[in-house]
Amino acid sequence: MTTETTYTKGGEFLLREFTPNEIFTPEDFSETHQMIAKTTEDFINGEVMPHVKEIDEMRHDINVALLRKAGELGLLSIDIAEEYGGLGLDKTSSMIVAEKVGPTGAWAVSYGAHAGIGTLPIVYFGTPEQKAKYLPKFATAEWVSSYSLSEPGSGSDALSAKTTAKLNDDKKYYILNGTKMWLSNAGFADVYITFAQIDGDKFTAFIIEKGYPGVSTAPEEKKMGIKGSSTRQLILENAKVPVENIVGEIGKGHLVAFNILNIGRFKLGASAIGGAKNAINEAVKYADQRKQFGKKLHQFPLIKHKLAEMTIRTFVADSMVYRTAGMIDNLVSSVETKSPDASKLILKSIEEYAAECGMLKVYCSEVLDYVVDEGVQILGGYGYSEEYPMARAYRDARINRIFEGTNEINRLLASGMVLKRATKGELPLFGYAQQLFGELMTPSFDGNGEDQPLGVERKLVSNAKKITVLMLGAAAQKYMTTIQDEQEVLAAVTDMMMETYGMESALLRVLKKIEKTGEAVNATHIDMVRVFVNDAMGRITQSATNILAAIAEGDTLRTQLAVLKRLTKMTPVNTFALRRKISDAVVEMGGYKL
Repeated sequence: MTTETTYTKGGEFLLREFTPNEIFTPEDFSETHQMIAKTTEDFINGEVMPHVKEIDEMRHDINVALLRKAGELGLLSIDIAEEYGGLGLDKTSSMIVAEKVGPTGAWAVSYGAHAGIGTLPIVYFGTPEQKAKYLPKFATAEWVSSYSLSEPGSGSDALSAKTTAKLNDDKKYYILNGTKMWLSNAGFADVYITFAQIDGDKFTAFIIEKGYPGVSTAPEEKKMGIKGSSTRQLILENAKVPVENIVGEIGKGHLVAFNILNIGRFKLGASAIGGAKNAINEAVKYADQRKQFGKKLHQFPLIKHKLAEMTIRTFVADSMVYRTAGMIDNLVSSVETKSPDASKLILKSIEEYAAECGMLKVYCSEVLDYVVDEGVQILGGYGYSEEYPMARAYRDARINRIFEGTNEINRLLASGMVLKRATKGELPLFGYAQQLFGELMTPSFDGNGEDQPLGVERKLVSNAKKITVLMLGAAAQKYMTTIQDEQEVLAAVTDMMMETYGMESALLRVLKKIEKTGEAVNATHIDMVRVFVNDAMGRITQSATNILAAIAEGDTLRTQLAVLKRLTKMTPVNTFALRRKISDAVVEMGGYKL
């Protein structure tokens, strides 16, 4: 299918074939991107990593000092316009910094809470006066920011918040009462971006400064991981907040909350792959030093399997992250930055890819959890020791599946968003699903040819898209307006969407590399795509089978399963042998250098 737009629509990856040159990859980084990557990596390795143990001991003075050093390097102001003391760079630059910061664990949370969700509400929704007052201070960490949405009685259901705001008699202040939960940076923040219900029913965003009357914080929370990040409750007891500190419009705080969370999910994906790459490096280093039964650890086939799978999943996640960054930057590039509506248009560009951002958050956080878990296993007893870095990585990783909307919420969001856009006519998904089913019921139907590099994998990716579209169409037809209640079906569809997006992103990235440098030098990349596509098709088949069993029965079910079987027909590859080769290559490289 074709699109009339000059950009890729959100969710469109399911509806047509893409060429390698249509996607952005890490190999396409500009000189500016490479410089930012090196600057951030040097800062993290030279300044932050030597202090991670002290940071975990709640040395907030070190935390803040490092934020200010990051500010001197421009790492806090990637998303802030130049007129307010920032760099005003593209979203790929933001992702690169987030990735490089990822391995620091607790400090990454402090960084993200300040430079991300603590700053962006003012960047995108602030008045000129608010931007002029706060953003230059945020760019240098002269003032540190934080963000609070959850409450003791509302987490995922954020709009049911009970914190109230009432205009005082002279109409100069709002009086806020309530308690907000899980504020990262709360122990040393100067500013809290928070939300309250004006008159009990108008969900609205506010900027609250630490020194305002009636504002205080509770003691530090005792957490399982990210121990060095400050996490407290924000307590508002008749807190006086000036009327000019409303962010956005009264009653439209949900636009602030959800748009900023969307960007947060996007960045969290990058941060997670940074952590995964670092954990792979630690595992490879250990496996190359440790000997058992007269052999190095990485020489054992089961350890090879782990190192290879850790690398494959991380490579796929990496490909997904920067493909998405490229799509967003392509759309944002059409926005005239001097336009008074520039912030709204940029947000709309990012919102276009809400489904992809939700998928990145889920997929990358789960890849990180897999990688650090296997990392602990490779290190064995040492992996469980706090004297080695894998224990901290393991603890710190777990929060990512809860941050920025739980993975369960995001699984519902991603497939739900695609269905919503299809229902509104923004994606021709339903018509395509009907067309596909008709084609698949004819004996002459066949997929793409296989006589080209990774031709089998191209055909399987194409089929994965068809299967996912058919499941979306069948589920929508079955449940119609009640589909939001079928959470298992929506989650299973999102799993298929993630697998498909990952398969295609990695495939196109490697095909792009082959076009530039040939097959021989990209042998490891080719092997990774072959393994991932082989295994992902199995997972897609299982998810589709579960969905069909839920929505159909009898002859209808048998017919749909027959269609599924046609699309999932494949000759399995020897993944055992390929993983051994991939592991050997990663060990020879000394870690993740793909």
